Amino acid sequence: MSILRAALFAPLVAAATLSQHQTVRRRASELDKAYDFVIAGGGTTGLTIADRLSEAFPERNVLVIEYGDNVYAPGVFDPPQVIWRGEGGESSPAWTFISLPAPDVLNRTAFVLAGQSLGGSSCINGQFFDRPSRWDFEAWNQLQKPENDESDPQWDWDGIYEYFKRASPSQNHLMKSSRSTAILGTQPSTAAPPHLRELPPFLWDDNDVIRDAFLELGAPELTECSGGDKNGVCWVPTSAHPVTFRRSHAGLGHYAAIQERPNYHVLLNHQVTRVVYGKGCAAKAPPFVEVRSLGDDSVFNVTARLEVVISAGTFHTPTILQRSGIGPSDFLEELEWNYTEPADWSPLPVDMLKDDFLADAVAGFNETPARGPYTLAMANLALFLSLPLITPNILPTPAYRDDPTLIAGYEHQLLVLADLLENPEAPSLESPYATAGTSIPSFLLHPLSRGTVRLDPAKPLDQPIVDYRTASNPVDLDLHLAHVKYLRGVFDTPTVQQYKPVVTVPADDVTSDDDLIQFIKETMVFSYMHPCCTAAMLPREKGGVVGTDLRVHGAKGLRVADISVLPILPSSHTSAQAYAIGEKVNQETRFQ
Repeated sequence: MSILRAALFAPLVAAATLSQHQTVRRRASELDKAYDFVIAGGGTTGLTIADRLSEAFPERNVLVIEYGDNVYAPGVFDPPQVIWRGEGGESSPAWTFISLPAPDVLNRTAFVLAGQSLGGSSCINGQFFDRPSRWDFEAWNQLQKPENDESDPQWDWDGIYEYFKRASPSQNHLMKSSRSTAILGTQPSTAAPPHLRELPPFLWDDNDVIRDAFLELGAPELTECSGGDKNGVCWVPTSAHPVTFRRSHAGLGHYAAIQERPNYHVLLNHQVTRVVYGKGCAAKAPPFVEVRSLGDDSVFNVTARLEVVISAGTFHTPTILQRSGIGPSDFLEELEWNYTEPADWSPLPVDMLKDDFLADAVAGFNETPARGPYTLAMANLALFLSLPLITPNILPTPAYRDDPTLIAGYEHQLLVLADLLENPEAPSLESPYATAGTSIPSFLLHPLSRGTVRLDPAKPLDQPIVDYRTASNPVDLDLHLAHVKYLRGVFDTPTVQQYKPVVTVPADDVTSDDDLIQFIKETMVFSYMHPCCTAAMLPREKGGVVGTDLRVHGAKGLRVADISVLPILPSSHTSAQAYAIGEKVNQETRFQ
């Protein structure tokens, strides 16, 4: 959860259809009689799996079924935009979800987007490409114990790190500003797209000020945040082409940019409604895949000889499962500010309002290699900090954690999360920084509250009912409070004080804990577009949907592979993890 008021950046770039492979299918009559592997959802993970499967098994055929189409995906800050918050221009198609009111935060609702095109949410995200902390995966692996042993696929850091590297190989990255140089990786790029770890050749001129302020607050200085150590300040790469700095996404890297393969088909503009097992066959054979055409509303089945992989995302994966009879049986803050005595910095975003600067910025973006401010996406500087470095003694008491009313799986998660939050090397707070006049936001990386995604009984083929239940665990408000009070210290550091900052949100008179918590409830954003964990990898007896091999408990030939399988929210933006899940499932989970 976060308290970032401006969470959506809508670029003004006209959508254009990408060149179509001959393997695109748009009607049932164009499909093969049956497919060895059927993948429900052409998003970040689904396309990674399809690419790797069709390459590894040329004698097997693979079908991806995607609700959206194959369209151009502009970056979050592409010409002719002048400011990040946009003027309402076009962007890649997206689903919009509005949650139920959350009673613990003044009945406010959450606004969330999810990608609706080939490439999924990698087509609409902020292009902020970071990897989680190693401690997220140690906690993830711990949640599988003691039910799973060492012979099962392991989801600790050692079990996932090589797949992060496979998804985004080491590349030669150099970013310079007027006062700093950051180098990420040492090897030249020889890998095919997607290009996922690029540092743009440009920074707004005040980034070093806030970076120095974070360091003055005691945050460790990191060279980069990709190797598992993520407690401190680092530069963060962008998902962009290394020369043009156009958005890079799964639809390009794992479909459009690869050589056509006759065994790799993509069916566009179709909805997977459910999977269907024959009577008594759930433990014996893969299910049929029921598909609805968005063109004529016709419904037909696709036969999977070996496996079905549901990769429809955090909101639509559980919806497909629930329509299939698989699921529950019973159905902070933004600190906005401005400098009152700014330095003679240039460039800053205000320069984009000058005709000559803007014209040069547009021209630079169209050069090869690209240069200037349009090579930026969202931001490239971030603070990731553990809770013990922010405040001590805030964790729930043992009595709270042992509340007998909590279900077994949630109780197990709280115990593991308590250890994670106590770890001085595991970040609890994220604060990405763009430039002056935007914000120094506070993102709670490991919330304790839990919500639901449920099928709408009245409209089972429409969007599910999303209930965030934000702050239903009151400890989350205490965590937010600690983060906000810590970040206020940025403006008391010597580096920032010389520019006489004025914090505009929250106001200076909002100082007591009660007032700050009220401010948090009034302004927080419930999700920074990183929903997850709705088909969690946990043992069945603790409420889990899939095992460590991503197979659905008790269902033959059926897996889930996307961000929904995360058991807890990671300390990162989620696209890197989505790619890595796709890489790991192909290598370690025994596809036939």
